[in-house]
Amino acid sequence: MIKQEQGRNSDPAWETRRRRAGIAAFLGGLVATLAFFAFFPGLPHVIDWGAILVALGVGGLAHWGCQSRMTKAARRRTDHM
Repeated sequence: MIKQEQGRNSDPAWETRRRRAGIAAFLGGLVATLAFFAFFPGLPHVIDWGAILVALGVGGLAHWGCQSRMTKAARRRTDHM
C-alpha cells in the first residue's frame, strides 16, 4: 500500500492536474464571493477589506476542498485496483 501511495504522489501529471484544479477552485471561490458582495441586492455594493478577506477565505476553503476531494478520489481508485 505504501508503494501505491508513493507511486500516485510521484506522478507529475497527477500533481499538475491537482495543482491546476486547486488554483481554479481558489479563483472560482474568490470571484464568486466578490461577485456576491458586489451584486447581491440589499448589500451596500461596496467591496471593502472585509469582503476581500472573506473572499480570500472562501477561495482558500474551495482550494482545500478541491484538493481533498481529488486526493480521496485517487486513493479510492488505487484501492479498487
